[in-house]
Amino acid sequence: MATDQTPQTSGFAEVSRSLVAIAAEVVTGVQRAVVGPANVRTARDNAWSAIEADRARAAARAETSRAVAAIVATSSRRTVAAARHRARAVASTVH
Repeated sequence: MATDQTPQTSGFAEVSRSLVAIAAEVVTGVQRAVVGPANVRTARDNAWSAIEADRARAAARAETSRAVAAIVATSSRRTVAAARHRARAVASTVH
């Protein structure tokens, strides 16, 4: 299968990849120097932070759902009680 890349284009791609790799190494080295090797964030650390954030959001959603359900239940009881009160008031004025 023939490729559409010329030797000059593929050479440019290799140089670009090399520069990106070197830049990544430099950034990682600077991070280690600034925060210390023990404090460098890893993919595992990032994943765990995301899991904890998801759990916190789920807990907040559950709490909000419980609060809304309590408000609706209280509101429904008040509405039913008010309707009964109005019905009694109407019934007492009719007689």
